[in-house]
Amino acid sequence: MSKNFELIQQAEMNLGSAAAPAKRTYTNGSSAANGGGAVELNIDRLAREESQKLVQRVFLAQGADNPRVVVFAGIDHGNGCSQICAQTARILADNVSGSICLLDANLRTPSLPNIFGVTNHHGLTDALMQADSVRSYTKPLTPSNLWLLSCGSMPAGSANMLTSGRMKDRVNELRKEFDYVLIDAPPLNEYSDAIALGQISDGLVLVLEANATRRESALRIAETLRATQIRVLGAVLNKRTFPIPEGLYNRL
Repeated sequence: MSKNFELIQQAEMNLGSAAAPAKRTYTNGSSAANGGGAVELNIDRLAREESQKLVQRVFLAQGADNPRVVVFAGIDHGNGCSQICAQTARILADNVSGSICLLDANLRTPSLPNIFGVTNHHGLTDALMQADSVRSYTKPLTPSNLWLLSCGSMPAGSANMLTSGRMKDRVNELRKEFDYVLIDAPPLNEYSDAIALGQISDGLVLVLEANATRRESALRIAETLRATQIRVLGAVLNKRTFPIPEGLYNRL
């Protein structure tokens, strides 16, 4: 069994289907899932913890083949992929001195400019249509070693640009300009964009939503990634709450 498949299979063991919630985790703070008395934890803090673990495992672990260009993709729309990608970029920027570029390649429903409070003007699609240096299209963020390449203007058929040779050239250019490139991609179940981006990157991080992402979908995506030889770097289980008191959970 491939390592890619094992990663997805391990993650999907913690997922519940809509009809059968997981035994120890559930969503939306529903105490009915475990008979009452559940304590809902702060979801934003849990997302930060997941991102911190991801930074350590994927980017800061010692190794000659550490990835530098990484795609983040949810399986379904609404899995919280953009938030996880943005949070990971912030944490990585706080832990390294090198430069980091966040690339908003979700041309279907872009959200990174809203997360960081910047404009979407002058971004990826503009860079794909023009000859200027790709760095001239990026926007500085905080901390000072973090930059954003937003999706830019949205001409008709702009999503098709993600599979073009020009897109591959621009990603290679970003690789030379920045130490790390984190790419926010559309959901895998709905579009093929993340697959195309995964094939020109160093690997892909899957974002799954507890008790919402279906096991069948996770396994089907795992097969697709294995068939297309895309390296799965990790799987983040997002939007978790725990049916035990927070203080006790923190001591486990």
